Amino acid sequence: MKCLFCGYEDTKVADSRPAEENKAVRRRRVCPSCRARFTTYERYEMQPVVVIKRDGRREPFKREKILNGLIRSCEKRSISEEQLNALVSDVELQIQRSDLTEVKTTQIGEWVMEALKKLDNVAYVRFASVYKDFRDIDQFRHIIDELGRGGT
Repeated sequence: MKCLFCGYEDTKVADSRPAEENKAVRRRRVCPSCRARFTTYERYEMQPVVVIKRDGRREPFKREKILNGLIRSCEKRSISEEQLNALVSDVELQIQRSDLTEVKTTQIGEWVMEALKKLDNVAYVRFASVYKDFRDIDQFRHIIDELGRGGT
């Protein structure tokens, strides 16, 4: 793999290990030319999936969009980047297993919320408030009450 820093054509793998609950391989690389170190992830390639937005627009699926939303929801929570990447990989796997070529953002949001609820309740409420576009405090109370009852 080409070095990100100096462009040298043949970096070396210094360490390789399973990541994201065995859904990816994390590789630590080092450049023999400039000695820079960086990390890469090897994941399975998803079949092209089109996401149908709420307003009907269509766009290619991008895992980064889910990850960025999760990062905002999990700010100042003790949730690692590894856990977030694993959650996104789980959602990608659900999409692939559904064998759909098009998936609605509402379905993706539900999958993310279900996984996030198992990971961290505060992050779940934060994500839900944006995803479900909460307009008043009663919507927060409702979702918090559901969590207290163990419901969905």
